[in-house]
Amino acid sequence: MAKNLVIVESPTKVKTIKKFLGKNYTVVATMGHVRDLPKSQLGIDVDNDFEPKYITIRGKGDLLASLRKEVNKADMIYLATDPDREGEAISWHLIPALKLEGRKYSRITFNEITKNAVKESFKHQRDIDMNLVDAQQARRVLDRIVGYSISPLLWAKVKRGLSAGRVQSVALRIICDREDEINAFIPKEYFTLEVELGGKGRKTLQASYYDKDSKSTDIDSRDKLNSIIADIDGGEFTIDTIKDTEKSRKAPLPFTTSTMQQEASKALNFALSKTMLVAQQLYENGFITYLRTDSTRVSDEAKAAAAAFISANYGAFYLGGNPAKKSGGKNVQDAHEAIRPADLTLRPDEMKEKVPRDQFRLYSLIWKRFMASQMAPQKRRTTSMRLSCNGNVFTTSSTVVTFDGFSKVYMDSDDSDEKKPKDFSVYEKGDVLTLKSYEDKQHFTQPKPHFTEASLVHTLEELGIGRPSTYSPTITTLLKRHYVIKDERNLFVSELGEIVNKIMVESFPEIVDKTFTANMESLLDGVEAGEVEWKSIIRNFYPDLMKEVHKAEDELEKVEIKDEETDVICDKCGRHMVIKYGPHGKFLACPGFPECRNTKPYLEKIGVACPKCGKDIVIRKTKKGRKFYGCEDYPTCDFMSWQRPVSERCPRCGKYMVIRGKKIVCSDPECGYSEEIKEND
Repeated sequence: MAKNLVIVESPTKVKTIKKFLGKNYTVVATMGHVRDLPKSQLGIDVDNDFEPKYITIRGKGDLLASLRKEVNKADMIYLATDPDREGEAISWHLIPALKLEGRKYSRITFNEITKNAVKESFKHQRDIDMNLVDAQQARRVLDRIVGYSISPLLWAKVKRGLSAGRVQSVALRIICDREDEINAFIPKEYFTLEVELGGKGRKTLQASYYDKDSKSTDIDSRDKLNSIIADIDGGEFTIDTIKDTEKSRKAPLPFTTSTMQQEASKALNFALSKTMLVAQQLYENGFITYLRTDSTRVSDEAKAAAAAFISANYGAFYLGGNPAKKSGGKNVQDAHEAIRPADLTLRPDEMKEKVPRDQFRLYSLIWKRFMASQMAPQKRRTTSMRLSCNGNVFTTSSTVVTFDGFSKVYMDSDDSDEKKPKDFSVYEKGDVLTLKSYEDKQHFTQPKPHFTEASLVHTLEELGIGRPSTYSPTITTLLKRHYVIKDERNLFVSELGEIVNKIMVESFPEIVDKTFTANMESLLDGVEAGEVEWKSIIRNFYPDLMKEVHKAEDELEKVEIKDEETDVICDKCGRHMVIKYGPHGKFLACPGFPECRNTKPYLEKIGVACPKCGKDIVIRKTKKGRKFYGCEDYPTCDFMSWQRPVSERCPRCGKYMVIRGKKIVCSDPECGYSEEIKEND
């Protein structure tokens, strides 16, 4: 009998696939890539048309020797690495690494690790897809050129250990731009007005102010609010219209990588890296289909299986009609299916005892989302009512679900609990109601929220920046480099991140340009499609980058982080401590290093007295590196502010004020006082 060798990436896959194949098949794992560019040098021969110089990854020598022994025993070798660019490149690298030239080998892929999918893959053997390989090479070479050209500049101008990246730097800029937008935001005051109305023998009715004299307007001042209250006080409310509207809510699309990451973040509080790790475990154990995809396509077999399951368990009337399609534009790749359960009959409750808790929770989310995507729309009936009193229009509405459809299985985390439907059956057009009470509330407009990992992924996907496999490592790198701090779920830019972003924006505007980066992704997709020659991208990109690098080397001033001496005495050796700069910003260190390694937090005074105790306010950092302003006498005094306080007190309420954008505003949002910052300030 012929001996067959199947080579996959992960040892977990080895265990799963071995169960499906006979004794004439040996399954081994590469443990990821086996060859890559060298870490110690650029690894790209610029003078030889940008030819990459690949070497065996350090530590993989013994593994490759073991794999070669298995190759020598085999009559046929099957390269079964992941079905994407990276997987194709790994298989391509295995050919020289295992000396497969002249031997019988073939490439096979499967989108799910099930018995049928694995056995079916042997019926569709093929050669290495060089378009996929070249797309991976183009991305790898581009990222290496950007990183190895700009990172040394950051080391020279700021500090060692920093890095720049083609996608990473754009993501950092997006976060910095949002931070600037939030800091510059000036809240505006507005009011809402709710009324409680009653009629003879009827329940009370709540309605909200909508407009006046058919001119939609916000209540943006206390005077306008008082005018409306004067109009309706003692007046009668007439029901002008009662309208019923039937609406259908389409079933959600099945998960792509990014939508799975976003929903797992919101519903399960998973970090992106955790979501991908858990999804990888589910995939390798044969529970879900391939996890790196931006397609919402579903195979005909999966559709048929879902239809059979839905009919048997919920009824034929729950079957979906024409499902919605993702409007992702030209950048959406359709090489894979959407993420779905490999076996639809394996319900989440049956999984609970089979896998760890995190795998169970993510599987449940994937199962419910996919099943819902194949179900009928949810149907709702909304009854809306308009009432008027002296030209002022008020509205109220009530929604009732008439058919639950897909929501029988799944509702995403953005759906709030349904409000209890109101009974409008006792009312008719022309009815007159009386005012029983009203409630007005003061509000202030809010800035856009800080990015979370989920919302950043959503923005990157919308802009066409990065691909399913890059979102998690991009954000992980920003956090690892301490450019961005994660506090609860929110992402904040650190002082170091601000410095690096400023250098990148000033010296490498093209690299951090969102449109340029998105266009580069489209070119890489063109390589995969066989429409673009991969080295042509590098040839066009490299000269312009080098011009910017050389210009920055000559013109960019060094960000001097001087060892400024302070009046703080080292309590170990008696020297005056100096200010140093680390990943989280400034700190105090003894100048006697390395003999004395004493360090302390650096508390920079801002020249403003604490509103609580009168001592100096200093700049502090949270444990995660986010900057705030607090009293130097902490913890005796617990004053703190996220915005920089100023010496002046609010002329309206007497509370302390802070700098927000180009204005000085009262720290109490209920007061709302603000003033422009004068030039001499």
